[in-house]
Amino acid sequence: MGELSAVSAYLSTSAVLLGLTLMCGALIGSAWALFPADRDRRIVHIDDLLPQTQCGQCGHPGCRPYAEAIADGQPINRCPPGGQATIDALAELLGVESLALDPEHGTENSEISVAYIREDECIGCTKCIQACPVDAIVGAAKLMHTVIVDQCTGCDLCVEPCPVDCIDMLPAPINGGRGLASSALLAKSSILAHRNAGQAQRELP
Repeated sequence: MGELSAVSAYLSTSAVLLGLTLMCGALIGSAWALFPADRDRRIVHIDDLLPQTQCGQCGHPGCRPYAEAIADGQPINRCPPGGQATIDALAELLGVESLALDPEHGTENSEISVAYIREDECIGCTKCIQACPVDAIVGAAKLMHTVIVDQCTGCDLCVEPCPVDCIDMLPAPINGGRGLASSALLAKSSILAHRNAGQAQRELP
Protein backbone atom coordinates (compact mmCIF):
# COMPACT_ATOMS: atom_id res chain seq x y z
CA MET A 1 0.00 0.00 0.00
CA GLY A 2 2.84 2.32 0.88
CA GLU A 3 4.56 1.60 -2.43
CA LEU A 4 1.38 2.45 -4.36
CA SER A 5 1.08 5.75 -2.51
CA ALA A 6 4.69 6.60 -3.32
CA VAL A 7 4.18 5.80 -6.98
CA SER A 8 1.00 7.84 -7.08
CA ALA A 9 2.71 10.80 -5.45
CA TYR A 10 5.61 10.53 -7.91
CA LEU A 11 3.26 10.48 -10.90
CA SER A 12 1.31 13.43 -9.57
CA THR A 13 4.51 15.44 -9.05
CA SER A 14 5.72 14.53 -12.54
CA ALA A 15 2.43 15.65 -14.05
CA VAL A 16 2.63 18.98 -12.23
CA LEU A 17 6.22 19.54 -13.34
CA LEU A 18 5.34 18.66 -16.94
CA GLY A 19 2.43 21.08 -16.84
CA LEU A 20 4.64 23.87 -15.50
CA THR A 21 7.26 23.16 -18.16
CA LEU A 22 4.69 23.35 -20.96
CA MET A 23 3.25 26.54 -19.51
CA CYS A 24 6.68 28.20 -19.29
CA GLY A 25 7.47 27.15 -22.86
CA ALA A 26 4.24 28.66 -24.10
CA LEU A 27 4.92 31.92 -22.27
CA ILE A 28 8.45 32.18 -23.64
CA GLY A 29 7.32 31.31 -27.16
CA SER A 30 4.68 34.04 -27.10
CA ALA A 31 6.86 36.72 -25.50
CA TRP A 32 6.82 38.92 -28.62
CA ALA A 33 3.06 38.50 -28.86
CA LEU A 34 2.70 39.67 -25.28
CA PHE A 35 4.82 42.76 -25.96
CA PRO A 36 4.10 43.68 -29.61
CA ALA A 37 5.00 47.35 -29.12
CA ASP A 38 8.54 46.43 -28.04
CA ARG A 39 8.96 44.15 -31.06
CA ASP A 40 7.61 46.77 -33.44
CA ARG A 41 9.96 49.40 -32.02
CA ARG A 42 12.90 47.04 -32.35
CA ILE A 43 12.00 46.35 -36.00
CA VAL A 44 11.85 50.09 -36.75
CA HIS A 45 15.34 50.62 -35.28
CA ILE A 46 16.72 47.68 -37.26
CA ASP A 47 15.07 48.82 -40.50
CA ASP A 48 16.51 52.31 -40.01
CA LEU A 49 20.02 50.83 -40.24
CA LEU A 50 19.40 48.78 -43.37
CA PRO A 51 20.27 50.34 -46.76
CA GLN A 52 16.74 50.25 -48.23
CA THR A 53 17.93 48.91 -51.57
CA GLN A 54 15.13 46.30 -51.50
CA CYS A 55 17.48 44.00 -53.44
CA GLY A 56 16.49 40.71 -51.83
CA GLN A 57 20.06 39.46 -51.46
CA CYS A 58 19.36 38.72 -47.81
CA GLY A 59 16.76 36.18 -48.86
CA HIS A 60 13.79 38.41 -48.07
CA PRO A 61 11.69 40.55 -50.45
CA GLY A 62 12.88 43.80 -48.92
CA CYS A 63 14.62 45.54 -46.03
CA ARG A 64 11.59 45.65 -43.75
CA PRO A 65 10.96 41.88 -43.96
CA TYR A 66 14.65 41.30 -43.21
CA ALA A 67 14.39 43.65 -40.23
CA GLU A 68 11.46 41.58 -38.95
CA ALA A 69 13.49 38.39 -39.42
CA ILE A 70 16.45 39.87 -37.53
CA ALA A 71 14.12 40.87 -34.70
CA ASP A 72 13.02 37.24 -34.57
CA GLY A 73 16.61 35.98 -34.37
CA GLN A 74 17.87 35.65 -37.94
CA PRO A 75 21.60 36.43 -38.48
CA ILE A 76 22.51 40.09 -38.99
CA ASN A 77 25.16 39.47 -41.65
CA ARG A 78 23.14 38.90 -44.81
CA CYS A 79 23.09 42.41 -46.31
CA PRO A 80 25.83 42.95 -48.92
CA PRO A 81 24.73 46.51 -49.84
CA GLY A 82 25.01 47.60 -46.21
CA GLY A 83 28.27 45.76 -45.78
CA GLN A 84 30.34 45.43 -42.65
CA ALA A 85 29.45 48.88 -41.32
CA THR A 86 25.77 47.99 -41.24
CA ILE A 87 26.49 44.61 -39.65
CA ASP A 88 28.56 46.32 -36.95
CA ALA A 89 25.80 48.87 -36.36
CA LEU A 90 23.18 46.13 -36.05
CA ALA A 91 25.39 44.24 -33.61
CA GLU A 92 25.76 47.36 -31.48
CA LEU A 93 22.04 48.02 -31.63
CA LEU A 94 21.07 44.51 -30.59
CA GLY A 95 23.90 43.96 -28.14
CA VAL A 96 25.26 40.92 -29.97
CA GLU A 97 28.62 39.97 -31.42
CA SER A 98 29.37 41.35 -34.88
CA LEU A 99 29.88 38.89 -37.72
CA ALA A 100 31.57 38.93 -41.10
CA LEU A 101 29.33 39.28 -44.13
CA ASP A 102 27.88 35.91 -45.13
CA PRO A 103 29.43 35.21 -48.57
CA GLU A 104 26.45 33.06 -49.55
CA HIS A 105 24.44 36.27 -49.82
CA GLY A 106 26.96 38.23 -51.90
CA THR A 107 30.00 40.44 -51.49
CA GLU A 108 30.29 44.02 -50.35
CA ASN A 109 30.70 46.64 -53.07
CA SER A 110 31.84 50.08 -51.96
CA GLU A 111 31.06 51.64 -55.36
CA ILE A 112 27.64 53.26 -55.65
CA SER A 113 26.01 52.20 -58.90
CA VAL A 114 22.76 52.94 -60.65
CA ALA A 115 21.03 51.33 -63.59
CA TYR A 116 21.14 52.87 -67.06
CA ILE A 117 19.08 51.69 -70.01
CA ARG A 118 20.61 51.94 -73.47
CA GLU A 119 17.43 53.44 -74.79
CA ASP A 120 18.09 52.93 -78.48
CA GLU A 121 18.28 49.18 -77.84
CA CYS A 122 15.23 48.96 -75.56
CA ILE A 123 12.32 46.99 -77.05
CA GLY A 124 9.75 48.10 -74.47
CA CYS A 125 9.08 44.67 -72.96
CA THR A 126 8.39 46.16 -69.47
CA LYS A 127 10.21 43.30 -67.73
CA CYS A 128 12.60 45.71 -66.03
CA ILE A 129 9.67 47.82 -64.82
CA GLN A 130 8.11 44.75 -63.24
CA ALA A 131 11.39 43.81 -61.57
CA CYS A 132 12.15 47.23 -60.06
CA PRO A 133 11.23 47.20 -56.34
CA VAL A 134 11.12 51.01 -56.04
CA ASP A 135 9.37 51.98 -59.30
CA ALA A 136 12.45 53.79 -60.59
CA ILE A 137 11.87 52.78 -64.24
CA VAL A 138 9.27 54.45 -66.41
CA GLY A 139 7.96 53.50 -69.83
CA ALA A 140 5.15 51.65 -71.56
CA ALA A 141 4.80 48.45 -73.54
CA LYS A 142 6.66 48.59 -76.88
CA LEU A 143 7.96 52.06 -75.99
CA MET A 144 11.34 53.17 -74.72
CA HIS A 145 12.03 52.80 -70.99
CA THR A 146 14.29 54.97 -68.84
CA VAL A 147 15.59 54.95 -65.29
CA ILE A 148 14.84 57.74 -62.82
CA VAL A 149 18.38 57.97 -61.52
CA ASP A 150 17.42 59.81 -58.33
CA GLN A 151 15.12 56.93 -57.40
CA CYS A 152 17.37 54.01 -58.37
CA THR A 153 18.81 52.07 -55.41
CA GLY A 154 21.30 50.09 -57.49
CA CYS A 155 19.77 46.72 -56.59
CA ASP A 156 20.43 45.46 -60.18
CA LEU A 157 17.24 43.36 -60.14
CA CYS A 158 16.32 44.85 -63.51
CA VAL A 159 19.45 43.58 -65.28
CA GLU A 160 18.78 39.85 -65.51
CA PRO A 161 15.15 40.02 -66.78
CA CYS A 162 16.13 42.22 -69.75
CA PRO A 163 15.92 39.98 -72.84
CA VAL A 164 18.16 42.20 -74.96
CA ASP A 165 20.75 42.97 -72.27
CA CYS A 166 20.47 46.73 -72.68
CA ILE A 167 20.81 47.67 -68.98
CA ASP A 168 24.15 48.61 -67.46
CA MET A 169 25.10 49.22 -63.84
CA LEU A 170 27.30 52.32 -63.89
CA PRO A 171 28.81 54.56 -61.19
CA ALA A 172 26.27 57.00 -59.81
CA PRO A 173 26.75 60.70 -60.66
CA ILE A 174 28.86 62.52 -58.09
CA ASN A 175 26.35 65.35 -57.88
CA GLY A 176 22.84 63.96 -57.73
CA GLY A 177 21.58 60.50 -58.44
CA ARG A 178 20.93 57.55 -56.17
CA GLY A 179 18.69 59.66 -54.02
CA LEU A 180 17.08 56.75 -52.20
CA ALA A 181 20.21 54.72 -51.69
CA SER A 182 22.85 57.36 -51.07
CA SER A 183 21.51 58.16 -47.62
CA ALA A 184 21.27 54.47 -46.87
CA LEU A 185 24.71 53.42 -48.02
CA LEU A 186 26.66 56.56 -47.25
CA ALA A 187 25.03 57.49 -43.97
CA LYS A 188 23.40 54.45 -42.44
CA SER A 189 26.40 52.29 -43.30
CA SER A 190 28.90 54.66 -41.70
CA ILE A 191 29.93 56.14 -38.38
CA LEU A 192 26.55 57.86 -38.31
CA ALA A 193 24.95 54.44 -38.30
CA HIS A 194 27.02 53.47 -35.28
CA ARG A 195 25.99 56.62 -33.46
CA ASN A 196 22.34 56.04 -34.26
CA ALA A 197 22.68 52.41 -33.17
CA GLY A 198 24.07 53.44 -29.82
CA GLN A 199 21.19 55.82 -29.25
CA ALA A 200 18.60 53.29 -30.36
CA GLN A 201 20.18 50.54 -28.24
CA ARG A 202 19.65 52.61 -25.12
CA GLU A 203 15.96 52.90 -26.01
CA LEU A 204 15.42 49.17 -26.53
CA PRO A 205 13.75 47.19 -23.71
